[in-house]
Amino acid sequence: MLLRFSVENWMSFRDEATLNMVATREEQHSDHVAVIQKYGLKLLPVAVIYGANASGKSNLIKALRFAQQFITDPPKADAPIPVKPFLLGRDSTGCATTFRFDLLIGETVYEYRFSLTAKRVMREELKRINATSEVTLFQRGSGGDEFKLSKEVQDEERQHFAFRGTHDNQLYLTNSVSQKLTEFRPVFDWFEKGITVIHPDSRYMGMLEITSDRHPRFKEMTAWLRDLDTGIAAMRQMDVTSESTFPKGLLTELATNLKEGQALPLGMSMNDDGLFLQKKDGKVVVRRLAPVHQSESGKEILFRFADESDGTRRLLDVLPAFLSLEERQRPCVFVIDELDRSLHSNLTRSLLEHYLGQRTDSSQSQLIFTTHDTHLMTQDMFRRDEIWITERDQFGASKLVAFSEFKDVRKDKDIRKSYLQGRMGGVPRIKTSSLACEDEAAVR
Repeated sequence: MLLRFSVENWMSFRDEATLNMVATREEQHSDHVAVIQKYGLKLLPVAVIYGANASGKSNLIKALRFAQQFITDPPKADAPIPVKPFLLGRDSTGCATTFRFDLLIGETVYEYRFSLTAKRVMREELKRINATSEVTLFQRGSGGDEFKLSKEVQDEERQHFAFRGTHDNQLYLTNSVSQKLTEFRPVFDWFEKGITVIHPDSRYMGMLEITSDRHPRFKEMTAWLRDLDTGIAAMRQMDVTSESTFPKGLLTELATNLKEGQALPLGMSMNDDGLFLQKKDGKVVVRRLAPVHQSESGKEILFRFADESDGTRRLLDVLPAFLSLEERQRPCVFVIDELDRSLHSNLTRSLLEHYLGQRTDSSQSQLIFTTHDTHLMTQDMFRRDEIWITERDQFGASKLVAFSEFKDVRKDKDIRKSYLQGRMGGVPRIKTSSLACEDEAAVR
């Protein structure tokens, strides 16, 4: 589970911003929280982030995604690091960008942080937090050149050897795992498998897995598609003859970095046919994912993805996430930017109510999402410490604030009304004078 995520000097975030998933003393919806007895912690299952356009919501999600990719798929040696620092400050040039994660993995809490510029990793540190103490497992400092290792870490000689082989533009955590050292593997695995980021332009990646042969949740997913009034009776996967569809050599080139079982969507346009590339048993195959509808006579008709509405396609992007969030054996964190994009408010609310309603105090999955849908902004659904606002100041710097930090937000308050009236920030500061002048000119 994610306890906290902090970022500093990233895109519109000049100063450190922290998304805190540790519950406050809030009494509402006490059934939401996951109780971690060992640490005396109560963790939140959801964080919903509001804010005006260009206020920083998506930038926060991009920070999470960048950190995940930099850890699991680092740049090649000597390549620049594609970091995006804050550019509007007086002294922002050359300053390092910092990421920090506090994680609960199994029954252990870790704190992992790193700072970097476009040229190199400047600092990196991993701590293991015990109930009453903490241990710094490794520390990399002085511009990335110094390295300290805890005596509790095994394979000390190999760990130092791995550090000497770590490139300036690479994290030690990443390289130690690539050298088959297992000491820090649980932290790396959390970033590789424990967190999934879904952007507004994501394309049905989760649906590819859940519609594969004999997936345990295939029937449940099919039932959801029917219950949510999509008109889709089922989803099908089928092989496609690729020689006549794609230029010779193109598929081999696209599949160069594909791992066994991994899929790559090929259709992202208005003519999206639901095609994807997959490496299966060492061979590269093209498959098609198709929605199935029933005709008046009961016959199954295969549709293309392009034939479905934008809302249905978006639902197909996010529905597998909600199914995965219910799994007890494999806790996961899903981060969805613009969850409500093209979705009816009632449909979005149904998904969220189902997710929150099936949780117990032992559930350890989490959902973090951004939205503009203020119909969801109600204390009937969310705790005050689960609702966040991003706001940009006059200098273009974003900040992140939880509703629980506002002292006048009572339990019975209509927070949606207060938010739309601008009392809590996070709404557009629209200047009406220029718009009025344009309207007058148009009338004349």
